[in-house]
Amino acid sequence: MTDFRYADLLPIGEDETTYRLLGTDGVRTVEGPGGRTFLEVAPEALRALTETAMHDIAHYLRPGHLAQLATILEDPEASTNDKFVALDLLKNANIAAGGVLPMCQDTGTAIVMGKRGQHVLTSGETSDEEAISRGVFDAYTRLNLRYSQMAPITTWEEHNTGSNLPAQVELYADTAAGHETTYKLLFMAKGGGSANKSFLFQETKALLDPDRLMEWLDERLRALGTSACPPYHLAVVLGGTSAEFALKTAKYASARYLDTLPTQGSLAGHAIRDPDLEGRVHELTRGFGIGAQFGGKYFCHDVRVIRLPRHGASLPVAIAVSCSADRQALAKITPDGIFLEQLETDPARFLPDQVDGELDEESVGVSGTGQRAAVPIDLHQPMDQVLAELSKHPVKTRVSLSGPLVVARDLAHAKIKERLDAGEQMPAYLRDHPVYYAGPAKKPEGMPSGSFGPTTAGRMDSYVEQFQAAGGSKVMLAKGNRSGQVTEACRSHGGFYLGSIGGPAARLAQDCIRSVDVLEYEELGMEAVWKIEVEDFPAFIVVDDKGNDFFADVMQPIARTIHTRPDIDSQS
Repeated sequence: MTDFRYADLLPIGEDETTYRLLGTDGVRTVEGPGGRTFLEVAPEALRALTETAMHDIAHYLRPGHLAQLATILEDPEASTNDKFVALDLLKNANIAAGGVLPMCQDTGTAIVMGKRGQHVLTSGETSDEEAISRGVFDAYTRLNLRYSQMAPITTWEEHNTGSNLPAQVELYADTAAGHETTYKLLFMAKGGGSANKSFLFQETKALLDPDRLMEWLDERLRALGTSACPPYHLAVVLGGTSAEFALKTAKYASARYLDTLPTQGSLAGHAIRDPDLEGRVHELTRGFGIGAQFGGKYFCHDVRVIRLPRHGASLPVAIAVSCSADRQALAKITPDGIFLEQLETDPARFLPDQVDGELDEESVGVSGTGQRAAVPIDLHQPMDQVLAELSKHPVKTRVSLSGPLVVARDLAHAKIKERLDAGEQMPAYLRDHPVYYAGPAKKPEGMPSGSFGPTTAGRMDSYVEQFQAAGGSKVMLAKGNRSGQVTEACRSHGGFYLGSIGGPAARLAQDCIRSVDVLEYEELGMEAVWKIEVEDFPAFIVVDDKGNDFFADVMQPIARTIHTRPDIDSQS
């Protein structure tokens, strides 16, 4: 007869996080039956902790993440493009740390996961979930953050909640010995770009072969593209007692929450990490050529591979990323007080003392070679002249935009399509100006703009052919790769897609955006049509009027077997 075995599915090791003490108000110990000590936590303590955590993750990053960006600048094998993006992200982190402009305009869905010890008591009529949600509300309504949550009124009708609620709050009982009087929490802010790059695949045992798995990952990981703002923290989960558990595990792994899992399994069936496979997958991604958004080796900072138990007839595989807005922080409430993970408040220490001259003086391409200096594009010119200037330069060329841009994204595009379908003309502003796919965060007092980085271009792909045929959207600016239909539309109608660096929204707001005014659909809030004036706004020609697409080659899987046997690797 088989012996009974039990282990936590995710047996996390010792917590080595560096915390800072926020205070002790609202926390006390009380004696209970049988001489047991209980920890009493007031709702206000949860509310205050949540507000502080959501502030911190909007403005600060983990030191380890910043160190990885700094490493790119020191790597002689990094492409000029890798370095250019890394430097811009470090500058952005430095601006965001000022506490005014958040690091990304998409300040995300607030996600809070908590584990409550069995001797933790919460008092009053307010549930823990409500107290945490109130802290989210406080942060988003008081800070310069963006409201992105849409409430369904009917299946077809929805409205922005105006507060970024609801938050996703998941609380669990922690019955482990030694955790009785500890309340542990993980705070995350997940923007749409990285959330949209969470994928579930239902595979079979046939995938659990080293060569087959690497071939499969070669295809699937390239398909992540760049719209979620790499370099990524990538997580791959193989197995799972359910599909939803596999996906949730991938999200936690991308936040490095599961780094202390054991690396050896047992018949108890707990999760394990596979550091060897992590290294192989990381090396695979370095060979893609996608790099930090526009070519190079730094598609990923690092990789986590988690193996879970599974039903014999199922093999869920989950993939998730944490993007350049790597927003998460751990917290705990103990008898000693309320503690929050210490994030980096002085990211300037990771900036290089001297910037390599080629980052400022050369156009960036895959090989690091190109024209001298970014090509200036004067957007005050008529559209025909802007198109003629762009047509002189190949894809991969770095350009510097100055002048007016029109800002429109999902809802505005849908409304303009309705007008075209009804026989109306393309609005003049989309015929006369480039269109920037973006939606700003709140504008700080005394500044021309809130954080204002690009959104994912691919969501607007279905509109491009119709819009360009009607004379609009001839120059598009956003982040990420695009579909073949956009390349074909640009070839047919003489259009261009320019890629903006995804991630440095605070830097763009501070250094490049000079004014922001509503043009139309003000009732859509951040999804209104805006007109902005920019100066030295950096971008790259990704798709040109001749049908060339920078990403066309790097998105194709390598048609070869990637050997994974140690004896083969040792000979290579």
